[in-house]
Amino acid sequence: MDRQPAARWAPSTVALLTVAWLLGALVLLGWVLAIGFEHWAEQASNQGAGADELARTAYTALLLLVVEVVAAPVVIAVVAVCGLLRRTAAVYLAIALGLGVLAIPVAAGAHRGLNPPPPPPSVPTTCQELSGGDTRCPGG
Repeated sequence: MDRQPAARWAPSTVALLTVAWLLGALVLLGWVLAIGFEHWAEQASNQGAGADELARTAYTALLLLVVEVVAAPVVIAVVAVCGLLRRTAAVYLAIALGLGVLAIPVAAGAHRGLNPPPPPPSVPTTCQELSGGDTRCPGG
């Protein structure tokens, strides 16, 4: 079994991508928290005018965070495989799989928040005559 040494560029590239991944996740997490504080301030002021727009922005930021946190380890693993760092690639794929499992409910909730179900059909509010000639309305 002839083992090839890792490419010279691979360890430093993986390290730089890891730092970029973590910094990107921190920036997006800060954005989500800032939106949360803004939403809290909006509710405390009792105006509520921009609450729906803030909620859409929060769900979008949360989806971006989930995608970045799960996709970046996959990209790092691909770079590690190209640089012949097989164990490193396996570790990053395991990280991506674990974070992906944790991120599924978060992403599903954010997707439901961005795409709410249609409202149920309204019930008739007028009194309708039923078959049999009964014109009395329920409730009076």
